[in-house]
Amino acid sequence: MAEMTITFPGGKKVNAELHGRTIATDQPRDAGGDDSAPAPFSLFLASIGTCAGIYVLSFCQTRGIDAAGVRITQSVEFDQATHAMAKVNLQIHVPASFPEKYREALVRSADGCAVKKAIQAQPQFDVRTVVDEPRAKAL
Repeated sequence: MAEMTITFPGGKKVNAELHGRTIATDQPRDAGGDDSAPAPFSLFLASIGTCAGIYVLSFCQTRGIDAAGVRITQSVEFDQATHAMAKVNLQIHVPASFPEKYREALVRSADGCAVKKAIQAQPQFDVRTVVDEPRAKAL
């Protein structure tokens, strides 16, 4: 993955610049933001659900199954003592017409989500300050 640059456009907004795109975040009004974009943690949660979703969609498309009426609902449980995320629940809703023989395979497909696997791998984080050198003035 290419390097991502995080910028601070003002207020409580924090943006990520990646591949010529801007992914905007903001804080809700009750946290001092303008509520102009999702909060970073909301985007994190959305990345889990949408990642599972692309695996489910690809499963359907590969088998020529119409994905109309298929949807995923996601909920999160938090540890009451630590307030840390303890469990993510994904429910894949399918219409009655969805082939029964593929229902469990659909779950296995969603389980292949790369975001889920990255979380389960518990990657290490290296956070540090880097001092940029002053740029030379143009003549």
